[in-house]
Amino acid sequence: MSEPVRRAGVFALLCTLSLAVPLFGPEVAAVLAGIVLLGAVAVTDGPIFDLLAYPDDYEDGRLYGLIAFVLAGVALGLLATEASMPLAVFVGTVFLIGYGNFGERLVRTWTEDDVVHAAGFCLAATVAAAVGQAVTVELVGGSVGAALPLILFLAASGALLAALLRDVLLLYDDPIVMLSVGLLLWLLAELEPAIGTVEITVVLAITVALGYASYALETASIAGMLTGVLLGLLTIVLGGYGWFVVLISFFAIGGLSTKFRYDRKEDLGVAEENNGARGTGNVLGNAAVGLVAVLGYAASEADFLPVAPELFLFAFAGSVATAMSDTLSSEIGSIFETPRLITTLEPVEPGTDGGVTWQGEVAGITGATIVAAISYTLFPEVGVLGAAIVVAAGFIGMTVDSLLGATLEGALLGNQGVNFLATLSGALAAALLVVSAALVG
Repeated sequence: MSEPVRRAGVFALLCTLSLAVPLFGPEVAAVLAGIVLLGAVAVTDGPIFDLLAYPDDYEDGRLYGLIAFVLAGVALGLLATEASMPLAVFVGTVFLIGYGNFGERLVRTWTEDDVVHAAGFCLAATVAAAVGQAVTVELVGGSVGAALPLILFLAASGALLAALLRDVLLLYDDPIVMLSVGLLLWLLAELEPAIGTVEITVVLAITVALGYASYALETASIAGMLTGVLLGLLTIVLGGYGWFVVLISFFAIGGLSTKFRYDRKEDLGVAEENNGARGTGNVLGNAAVGLVAVLGYAASEADFLPVAPELFLFAFAGSVATAMSDTLSSEIGSIFETPRLITTLEPVEPGTDGGVTWQGEVAGITGATIVAAISYTLFPEVGVLGAAIVVAAGFIGMTVDSLLGATLEGALLGNQGVNFLATLSGALAAALLVVSAALVG
């Protein structure tokens, strides 16, 4: 067994100590955490140090990685004992990180395939998180059978977020990953989504299959694939299949448009990097606002927000329409050699931020119309006027994207920041137009 595997195994065993909270209470758990921390401070060399040390720990001769890991667990434990975080979420999160790492390290000894590494982490983390939650629910006197769908949903969501953060950050940033996952799962648990065991299994199968297809077709990187699967899972569970169809239409059509005349785009110097595979920044830049709208919809449905749920539906559709419009406008319009700067209408080089073509504008409006048509078909509350609003919101967001590209991109904003603000503009435009038209009571 290699040193990284042994280290991950020890960390996983330490994570099992989180069960001390539901078993013996916070006082005993605090004593155990204190003992581990004292040991981490006292051990500065020798075989135990070598077993537990991350590469950066050797510079100062301190087990800073272990100390930070334990402190992150203590912070979550305080939220579970002093705030309203469910104990099952706390234990499940700690198990998820520890045993997910162990599973990934084992897989790394068998293969060098990065996508298999990510799959190994997600599988081990999901199983560990589910087991940790189930054991905790049993210990506190709850019904595991009744809680199983939520347990599986939280376990899978946490595993995907952790795998994504580990890909974006560093393998040794587990304390940050643990805290981030714990807070997300706490939020999702509070929303109490209504979902059955069979349904969550089907949802996971659908989202994972489509996510892998995006990676296999080279329309998304590993991080982009993980982001898409997580977004898809949350969208279906918190919104519904209709919301997912709207979202996936953007990923599918947008991904294909990236491949459209790719050689021509390479010749012009405007092709997406990595053979067009979109990463986390690109996916989140286009879909983060939509995800917030889904969360807002779920919170409104649970009476946490005094806002009509339908308003978030239109904000979601407006943000996706913007993302679709902007993507098609850029990917199709970029193959023409006569773009003009949107602020002055002066001819500019292909690929210039803020440069537009009439062909790209037509493609963008077509993209918004596709999203509007899907929304009209799937959501009775949209109607003809609502569909027109979605098209208008997509056009507004696409225009905002071009304006920001011509003025602020490169100086104050990156491409992902421009995408985020554009989709936010589309979402707000849709919401304001809906309120003005009094479609939401």
